[in-house]
Amino acid sequence: MASRINTNFTLIPNRKLRRSNRQTSCYSKTLGSGFQPISTFGNFKALPLEIFQIILKYLSVKDISMLSMVSKTVSQHIINYISTSSGSKRLLLQDFHNLELPDRRQDSAILEHYRSLGLLFKRCTLLLPTKERLKYIHKILTETLTAGWDELECHRVYNFLCELTNLCRKMQMAVCSKPGSARKLELRIRLFCRNVLLDHWTHQSDSAFWLTRILKPWPMVNQARLLYIIFGPISPQDGQVVWQKMIEEPTDEFSLKGLADAIKLLYDASTKEWTADDVISLVDELSVVPREWLLENNARLLMLSGNNICFTFMASKAVNGRTIELARLIVFLALVSKNNISLASCLTLQMLVKKLFTFQSILAGTYRDEDDRSFLNLFHLVHAQANFHKEVLYLTMNTSLSA
Repeated sequence: MASRINTNFTLIPNRKLRRSNRQTSCYSKTLGSGFQPISTFGNFKALPLEIFQIILKYLSVKDISMLSMVSKTVSQHIINYISTSSGSKRLLLQDFHNLELPDRRQDSAILEHYRSLGLLFKRCTLLLPTKERLKYIHKILTETLTAGWDELECHRVYNFLCELTNLCRKMQMAVCSKPGSARKLELRIRLFCRNVLLDHWTHQSDSAFWLTRILKPWPMVNQARLLYIIFGPISPQDGQVVWQKMIEEPTDEFSLKGLADAIKLLYDASTKEWTADDVISLVDELSVVPREWLLENNARLLMLSGNNICFTFMASKAVNGRTIELARLIVFLALVSKNNISLASCLTLQMLVKKLFTFQSILAGTYRDEDDRSFLNLFHLVHAQANFHKEVLYLTMNTSLSA
């Protein structure tokens, strides 16, 4: 009797407990299915996805980037919107690499647009690992996007871009081809490296980092070719690289400014990847791309690169016994420099190298087999040399008097 009472008493609460568990479970599922999307997507849950994307069309890129930080669900919907054809057409401007922009104001507006777009990508992919973030970036890489990233992460960014765009293969085709035979390919490499990787950085160390990534994997001769492709003179008509300008006629400072700035950037970079000897070797190799430059162009490049690089380059020739080349170079430095190069550097070098005072014999040997018209050039050279030595003597006298 007692056993039956205990059995009935035990079974009744078990049924009630199972019923309550079932009701609680159903209530939890109902609450969970309705509450979770509302907490992450807010009132936008009531709108169809198409209406949400229409709303995004009326927001600026900065506003969309702020909206992406509301929740992970909103961020994912924004990423999906960017991946659509309408979203990418609106956000990814098609004339970013256009060389014929009407004015600089539009150019700066496009740059500001891509800075905001980089911030948008950064906020949308904040919680993702680097490899996943890069899937949404594709060819867009701006200063804002990688600001604050570790150097190792930036290495991964460059490797990803090279793999995505076949940049290394394109560079290899360009440097292994005859200069000027693949002009469109050279232009693509120049625009990609300048507009995506190198330009618009605030700090020179950042520009030096990306330029190092581009050049260092290649041997010195290819480094010089790539440097010329990226920073060398271009045609004002079509923007393509001009290869014969350095070997056929004297060029102006504007055509050499890009190369000089890049050389100074590498020389002043506080990194172990570039030593002074590396930069000087690169300059020496650059002066024969595609063939040996006119000495006047070589001297003007050294002058624009700064006194430190100019003096180190001349000292390297003196140490290696290339005194004839050094003497010729100083003649043309005197011809093109005027007052822009330190005469103290030239004076110090002349004190170290005895053969630098053989300019007259060198000039005579240079113009021995030339016709009468070449004597006009000889006159200008001798005149520039006379002014140069006058300034050297003046500097020497001032130094002696002050001592």
